[in-house]
Amino acid sequence: MATAATMNGQHAFAPVLSALATMSSNADRSQKTAAHKWLEQFQKSQDAWTSTFALLQSPQATDEARLFAATTLKGKIVFDFHQLPRDSLPQLRDTLLSLLAHYAKGPKPVRTQLCVCLANLAIQMLEWKDVLPMVVSTLGNDQTSIACVFEFLHVLPEEVTEGRKINLAEDDLTNRTKELLENNAQQVLQLLTQYAQSSPEAAKSSQLMECITSWIREVPLNDIVQSPLMDVVMAALQSESSFDAAVETLCAIFKETRDVDDNMEAITALYPRLAQLQPRIKACADEEDWEAFKGITRVFAEAGEAWVVLIAREAQQFRGLVESVLECCLRDKEREALSQTFIFWYELKQYITLDRYMEARLQFVDVYSKLVDIMIGHLEYPVPESGNENDLFDGDREAEDKFREFRHQMGDVLKDACEVIGVTECLQKSYVLIEQWVSQYASQASAGNVPYWQKLEAPLFSMRAMGRMVSPDENIMLPRLIPLIVQIPDHEKVRFQAVMALGRYTEWTAQHPSTLQDQLNFIMAAFQHSSKEVVKAAALSFKFFCNDCAELLKGFMGQLQGFYEQVIETLPPTSQEEVTEGVASVVAKQPIENLYESMKLCCDPVVQRIVSLAQTATTKEQKLAIADRLNLLTIFIQEVKPYVPPSEQHPAVLYCLELSPILSAICERFVACTPIAERVCRCWRYMVLSYRIHTKPLLPQLAEKLAAGFTASRQGCFLWATDSIVREFSEGGEYLDDSTIAAVYAFYEQQATTFLRALNDLPPEELPDVIEDFFRLSTDVLTFHPTRLIPSALMPPILSAASTSLTLLKEEPLIATLHFLRDFLQYGTPDMPSSNFDEDGTYRNRANPPHIQAAVQALTRAEGSNLTQRCLTGMMFSFPAGTYPDASGVLLALYTLLPGESAQWTAGTVNLLPAGSVAEEEKERLLRNVGQRVESGEVRKVRSLLQDFTGGYRRRNVAPREGLGRLEGVRFRFAG
Repeated sequence: MATAATMNGQHAFAPVLSALATMSSNADRSQKTAAHKWLEQFQKSQDAWTSTFALLQSPQATDEARLFAATTLKGKIVFDFHQLPRDSLPQLRDTLLSLLAHYAKGPKPVRTQLCVCLANLAIQMLEWKDVLPMVVSTLGNDQTSIACVFEFLHVLPEEVTEGRKINLAEDDLTNRTKELLENNAQQVLQLLTQYAQSSPEAAKSSQLMECITSWIREVPLNDIVQSPLMDVVMAALQSESSFDAAVETLCAIFKETRDVDDNMEAITALYPRLAQLQPRIKACADEEDWEAFKGITRVFAEAGEAWVVLIAREAQQFRGLVESVLECCLRDKEREALSQTFIFWYELKQYITLDRYMEARLQFVDVYSKLVDIMIGHLEYPVPESGNENDLFDGDREAEDKFREFRHQMGDVLKDACEVIGVTECLQKSYVLIEQWVSQYASQASAGNVPYWQKLEAPLFSMRAMGRMVSPDENIMLPRLIPLIVQIPDHEKVRFQAVMALGRYTEWTAQHPSTLQDQLNFIMAAFQHSSKEVVKAAALSFKFFCNDCAELLKGFMGQLQGFYEQVIETLPPTSQEEVTEGVASVVAKQPIENLYESMKLCCDPVVQRIVSLAQTATTKEQKLAIADRLNLLTIFIQEVKPYVPPSEQHPAVLYCLELSPILSAICERFVACTPIAERVCRCWRYMVLSYRIHTKPLLPQLAEKLAAGFTASRQGCFLWATDSIVREFSEGGEYLDDSTIAAVYAFYEQQATTFLRALNDLPPEELPDVIEDFFRLSTDVLTFHPTRLIPSALMPPILSAASTSLTLLKEEPLIATLHFLRDFLQYGTPDMPSSNFDEDGTYRNRANPPHIQAAVQALTRAEGSNLTQRCLTGMMFSFPAGTYPDASGVLLALYTLLPGESAQWTAGTVNLLPAGSVAEEEKERLLRNVGQRVESGEVRKVRSLLQDFTGGYRRRNVAPREGLGRLEGVRFRFAG
């Protein structure tokens, strides 16, 4: 093969070099796109075999081109192995070994890819039985090429583990895994040990560490722990060049001991070695070697995670490990390593809060108490080096965002501590720190000038973080903390944190109303703050206060409405929604006889503002302002839904009847404006969802406006709103007559006809959201009206529309279409689909009528070939990954319904695949296995056959191969 590549490939790779040069140049986007597309096609072509070898052997090729060639070759061996005659494989192997010897000194990325090529060849070349001896004897004869041996050993277990991407029979893969890994494990261990002992430099090799890590799962763990290699790993932690690799190896060893009962011998040997590392924590911190500190912290944290159940069982014996993790937290001045301990603290908490480990909990109370102190200290904002209090991170926005996210993770650790030592002690720590600050610095504070504010803000944040853990019955610390908080001085970050903290304790406030007035005054005053962040915090906390204290506030409706009207126009949209939700919570608690007046009192000003804006709105911003305020009305309708007996008139619906003509006029005028149309439909939808049977008087006008809106705009939101009517008004009952149910179905037919016309006029790519909403609506109509819809004249064009919609590339409409098809096909069987379950888990009507089953089967015979082809080709070529389960579910439903025909449709689709894209024997094996499953009645197994086939085809022929993503605008840095 080397000769063929040399002779035939020299001229063949010239276009490759040209395309690669274009990708790395300053050429325009169209040229780069064309080059990219050409290279993708080249990688999957038959010619790539010879061209890649020629590139790798050519002295004229650049390093970038060689890496591309090596990566392409890997893809060929993994995905296109069927293109090679079996008798050419020994030559391919020998050529790869020769190339590896040539690239022994580098570049390393090329050498790595060639090792991966050789590993994947070894997996598939079943007749090659002496893989390891041949590689060692060919490449391990001198110091320069030994790197290739270790690289190969490193990648081999990883590639075998990933063997499912290779088109190899399951039994062959299992046997090959045993031959390559299990049978070679002791030989590899001996080889690594010999190499490690060959020289001091060898013992510090990061490649050696990587090989040990790769083989940990293949070699019995005790054999490694008891071997001289364990000394080598521990010694490698002392070398800067091998430190990172040694940390990886040690952590991999810990992971393998997670089943502690089966690995006690190994753990007993490892624990003393771990204890010897404890002085490194202080040493790294004192030397400010923070990279090494991170590595040491990771070692202790991952050991703790692996042995956490042992720590809970034998707290005294393993206390040293817990204290070491705590010391890592204490000494992490840069806060770079701290996050590596969070999982350990969580998992330890999970065990020691169980009754059976109560003794361990008592042992670690002091540890978790210190942990709280440490975490609150780390919560403090930094003191800026520049002294500029307005720029705490000296312009580093990324560091600021990272710190803010990090604080919330530390807050989770504080919650863990609450469960171990109790919320009262944790809150006391916050209280003591706040009180200390007040006693020392409160007298020096003035507006905007708060000394050492970081030491006040951090305990406030900790209190806020622990809020979820505090019971509303807590009566020791909160009665002291709350009065203290509402008196803190005005500093932006301190005020923000105080307002947010109060918002976390509103359930407690609901049971301690004596503190409500002061807190509410504090929060309402924050709406006037100059900081936008403080105002946003005030809106959020106000919502929580109203939600949880609505019963206490229901007598203050007039004052709340006045406040609402005063502030609502000054807030950003999200805060408007939060304040509105809060006020709506209080409206919902009003007596039924006052509900209409209360709703009108709060909503009328919003409606007046909408009408005022609508009279002059022409710009995008003005239209969005209308949409935002429409959303506020919807929030009232969502939240204000007290129970009213179906026989009585609902006061909120009385207001909706007044509101509906206004909404209709807004919708008609702005039907082409998607945000406004969506918000109006959302409002209508929630009228039905909130007030259910009470909205029957609204139905005629709603149906008329939704139908007109969909006809005029072809926007999916009108179908989305229609769906709520179908769901609510499609089942009989005392308050719903047959004529209303029939009218609802006729309404659906009208919407479906409009949809089918739209799909006939426009390609599905222009209607993805409409398609999604239509098929979600149709799925519900199938549920409630199967005997009307399935025999109707609408069903054939709807099925045709479903087939057409399966050409889309967008996940949501595809899933909606596939769900509809799965339910439809289920009606061809004796049992209804699972979507016909009631809330209690029982079927509404279990049996499908025979004439419905016959109708579904006839419709499926007419459309089944298209559906099969669309689902299979979609899974092979175009469907997003999230749709595969539902697409294969449709195929399974087809096979369940019409197994023989479905097998024929599958064969027809497979035979349409491009020549050379799949081996003939693979196609024959699939169709043979499918036929056997159909004959034996095991159609459920067909699903996995089709999933495996389409997945393999997609990986080989459709998914991008490696090697292209890094080319554009990037220069590689090659290490020898």
